[in-house]
Amino acid sequence: MCRSFVPEPLDAVTLDEIVQLGLTAPSAGFSQGLSLVLIEGGDRDVYWNLTLPEERRRTFRWQGLLAAPTLLLVFADPQRYLDRYSEADKISTGLGSSTEAWTTPYWTVDAGMAVMAMLLAAEDRGVGALFFALVNGEDAVRSHFAVDPRLQTIGVLALGYPNRDDPDAFGAGRSAGRLRLGPDQVMRRGARHPN
Repeated sequence: MCRSFVPEPLDAVTLDEIVQLGLTAPSAGFSQGLSLVLIEGGDRDVYWNLTLPEERRRTFRWQGLLAAPTLLLVFADPQRYLDRYSEADKISTGLGSSTEAWTTPYWTVDAGMAVMAMLLAAEDRGVGALFFALVNGEDAVRSHFAVDPRLQTIGVLALGYPNRDDPDAFGAGRSAGRLRLGPDQVMRRGARHPN
């Protein structure tokens, strides 16, 4: 993850390629419930004012993040899944009736996979990227950018060219010191049968 950017705008072709690759991620029933709001230019200042007020901004650890020229607000649309699973070839699943019918909210899963594909696409193109939660000012952001209330907030994807002069550009976050689990800690091999 990149946490410091140069303010140089990301060219539209590169941005479109990154988003297009995100759209190739798996999507249950090909429901395609991803929804993005592109924030650039002066709207970036509005976003940061709504989520990181000036008094907090002065002591914010990742000052270089504020220079990211492109922010993508990432949302998932559960209704697209209900609509898709109400169609003739999927109706027998019963998943078109309500979001409660889904044991796993695939709109969330699919949006996460699309974000991961965009992160990898950015890396492949030499573009810095950081995915983070929209934890402060979510209601104000949704209101200002006229986000449909039915959409589920997934997070924010910052994109831009890395500021390689900043030693903290690829600095580790607070959780980086935690040990990474290995395959034997997350994967059970073989079936366990009751005795």
